[in-house]
Amino acid sequence: MSETFPRLHARTRRFTLGAPRGFTIAPGGDRVVFLRTRGGSDPVTCLWEYDVLSGEERLVVDPRDLAGGDEDLPPEERARRERSREQAGGIVGYGTDAAVTVAAFALVGGLYVADLASGRVRHLETAGPVIDPRVSPTGAHVGYVTGGAFHIQDLRDGVDHALARPETAEVTYGLAEFVAAEELDRMRGYWWSPSGDAVLVERADESPVQRWYIADPANPARPAVEQRYPSAGTANATVELFVLTLTGARVPVPFDDEYLVNAVWDAHGLSIVTMTRDQRTMRLLAVDPATGASTVVREDTDPAWVDVVTGVPGHLSDGRLVWAAHSEGGHRLIVGDEPVTPPTLQVREILDVDGETVLFRASGEPTEIAVWAYRNGRITLVSPPESGVYSGHTAGGTLVLTGQTLTGEGSVTRVLHNGTPRGHIASHADRPGLDLRVSLIRTGERELSTAVLLPSGHVPGSARLPVLMDPYGGPHAQRVLAASGAHLTSQWFADQGFAVVVADGRGTPGRGPEFERAVLHDLAGPVLEDQIDALHGAAARFPDDLDLSRVGIRGWSFGGYLAALAVLRRPDVFHAAVAGAPVTDWRLYDTCYTERYLGHPDEGHYDSSSLFGDAEKLDRPLLLIHGLADDNVVAAHTLRLSSALLAAGRPHTVLPLSGVTHMTPQEVVAENLLLLQVDFLKKALS
Repeated sequence: MSETFPRLHARTRRFTLGAPRGFTIAPGGDRVVFLRTRGGSDPVTCLWEYDVLSGEERLVVDPRDLAGGDEDLPPEERARRERSREQAGGIVGYGTDAAVTVAAFALVGGLYVADLASGRVRHLETAGPVIDPRVSPTGAHVGYVTGGAFHIQDLRDGVDHALARPETAEVTYGLAEFVAAEELDRMRGYWWSPSGDAVLVERADESPVQRWYIADPANPARPAVEQRYPSAGTANATVELFVLTLTGARVPVPFDDEYLVNAVWDAHGLSIVTMTRDQRTMRLLAVDPATGASTVVREDTDPAWVDVVTGVPGHLSDGRLVWAAHSEGGHRLIVGDEPVTPPTLQVREILDVDGETVLFRASGEPTEIAVWAYRNGRITLVSPPESGVYSGHTAGGTLVLTGQTLTGEGSVTRVLHNGTPRGHIASHADRPGLDLRVSLIRTGERELSTAVLLPSGHVPGSARLPVLMDPYGGPHAQRVLAASGAHLTSQWFADQGFAVVVADGRGTPGRGPEFERAVLHDLAGPVLEDQIDALHGAAARFPDDLDLSRVGIRGWSFGGYLAALAVLRRPDVFHAAVAGAPVTDWRLYDTCYTERYLGHPDEGHYDSSSLFGDAEKLDRPLLLIHGLADDNVVAAHTLRLSSALLAAGRPHTVLPLSGVTHMTPQEVVAENLLLLQVDFLKKALS
């Protein structure tokens, strides 16, 4: 008998195992290094190389030949993987020299270096368990972090030096602090100079950050894990920068702003991007590595917030700046000082800058994400014209293009050289085996992107089905996309007898700055109103298929918050809710995310967006689910809401998940969570 979808969904880590990722193209464009597991249920990631001219791929390193499992990962590495939502094991990241001849990676805390030509792998002796190894551009040294200290090791003679050691237990060198990794998409804390003779290193001091404790109630003999968590309105870590030379010099690089957004050290110099605590000002600074002095190259301001865009700054070969900013109502690509994309094309990410070419992702239609290229004053569509979600990388005339559409299962990775197809990098991901019945429509006066999914065996108009709203609904994430992978879980819920409606309301990306900024100082009202508008709009399009007298809603993280919000404030519309890992009081969530939208707690915008004040209104079935080891949305959110509901005499259900984090990576947990939600919703809506 074939496996059920919930089991397969859990075993394959949501069908991500076996798909190629982590591409690095050699500067000559002749080789592509990438990561991939051997199969769709194999969690061990291997390092591979693809020959562009022959179209053949080669296994470089299988971790099983080198070390055991992931049980002995350093705590800092486990935290990094939680921040990046990494669900696989093995080689989950690597760094190469500029010529892409040497790759370094960490495995079970050990440091390994692979010669990409011969496949020879060396295990290097280190001072302790290794985090984030990166080879210098020249290939002569490898940097890494252990015990909060930043080390370099000479790959020629094996001599190891600690260039910076932590002064106290609260200090680390070379690692991104919590909010940078969780909210700014910055996973690294050091940057090599192009010549490989110096490194820009972050020093993070967490002593100002309040202490929280993550306990494991199922194992009372275990001590609680201490965590430094910067909740809204409290102190962040103190972040400083230093240029460290291989000869031992240490040059401070002072900056005034609260957040270090990014740093880039390329052939055109050292640049850092900083942002103020209120996130209304972002500065690009050019730094003199010899003195640490900096000058302002660009300053962007916004009365709501400035947007953090991955991949900037960059420079064309002639030195012109590559940037992205809000201009004339759109998210636009900036080259030099001039916007080069129209306001109607929403730039999402800069993928690569190669010579005079800028490769970037952007949306014209919100449900689609295409890959575009800017070159010689023109932009051209690089990805196929078929609607879908695409990404890519380019170097040396080679383009690696990954895409997924609604009509195909899984993603496809194409390789082109100078515009000529050179084959595909195979995906070993398992196929879900679902009959996708999704309609992408626009609903409501705001023409909200909405997906409606019906059971695969349902005959339109034959019966009105209970409705399940399945949103995320908040900033930074979209659910309604022209990609099959975005709708798998929703289709499975539909096949259990629901008409599933998924809507991206105000605050979600892809529609432009004004649409996103509609949630400023109010994370509750607009997002809930838009879910209701989408529900009614979907019912108007499918009047004989949706039963609005039986409407449930489920979600995780922000979606969990939205689900609980829906039954608390609009029980006339929503009749049951499953709220997974919900934020219930925004004062308990982190500084960077929360203050971007609600400001400082003293400004008075938090109570109206939090749930405690609505506890006495609950008169619908509500299931709260929370991982007790969650260090992002801590379990206190659910436990405090449950206490408020109990004090108000309101029945509800709480499902605590022992040892589970925000990702719910455990196979049995992930599988049974789907089954338990269906059971709860069917009973509640019967």
